[in-house]
Parts: sequence; C-alpha cells; structure tokens
Amino acid sequence: MSENIATEARNKAGNYFKSGFNCAEAVFLTFREYLAPEISPETVKFVTGFGGGLGHAGCLCGSLNASVMALNMIKGRTTPEEKREPAYDLARRFHDRFEEKFGYTCCRALNPHPFDTKEHLRNCIKITGGTAQLLMEFLQENGLYNKE
Repeated sequence: MSENIATEARNKAGNYFKSGFNCAEAVFLTFREYLAPEISPETVKFVTGFGGGLGHAGCLCGSLNASVMALNMIKGRTTPEEKREPAYDLARRFHDRFEEKFGYTCCRALNPHPFDTKEHLRNCIKITGGTAQLLMEFLQENGLYNKE
C-alpha cells in the first residue's frame, strides 16, 4: 500500500476544505479526481447539503457520506437488475472503519464545537483530511485503487 497516495488524498481534501468547500464537497472532489475524472467537477453540488451532518443537523458526518458516494463510483449500480450488495458491503465496511478510527459517525459527536467557529473548523479539517486518507487506504487494501 502506498502511504504517499493516502497522504496526498488527505492533503487534497484538506486543501479543498481550506479553500471554502465543506467536508463532504472536499472528500467528493478529491475522489472524483482519483476515481472518475470524467465526471464534471460541477457535480459537487450534489453533495453540498451533506455538510454539517446533513445541513447542520449534526447527523451523519458529511465526509463519511461523501466517502460512500466515492465507493459508489466504483460499485454503484445503474439498473435494478444489478446486485446492490457489493455497494452495501463496501459502505458498511467503510462506515465501521470510520467509526473505529474516529469513535463516532455523527457530526455533532465528532465535532462538538459550534458550527463555523475557529475550533469547529480546525477539528473539521482534521476529520475531513483523515477521512480522505482512511478512504484511500481502504480502497488500496481492497484492490479498488492501484494507481501511483
């Protein structure tokens, strides 16, 4: 497994976050580049509402949501005849890996600081970058990303 590409993914996501994208947008844009560069960057608008644990509701972390979207770029289905279990399996296993690493999957538990405060943003960038790194490691471990 390449440590460099996982670190690169962490840094890319962190830089997207620093530039003003939310956690979900940052992870999505990072993995769109790696997994599906043919998809327009404008599709980032599909993930905007995931930030803040679903629009500041504080529920499921936007970085985790966007990670599942990235996994779906690989194993998602396009017809009802296709099996959904491969995508479900990856989503569940990554969910569990995320929870193991961060202790929670809920935004308000991961980051108890008030939204958009300095403390919140500092913690969120760590979670966003850490999620991107974790996802790249997960992809590599499962043979879903082999490029250097």
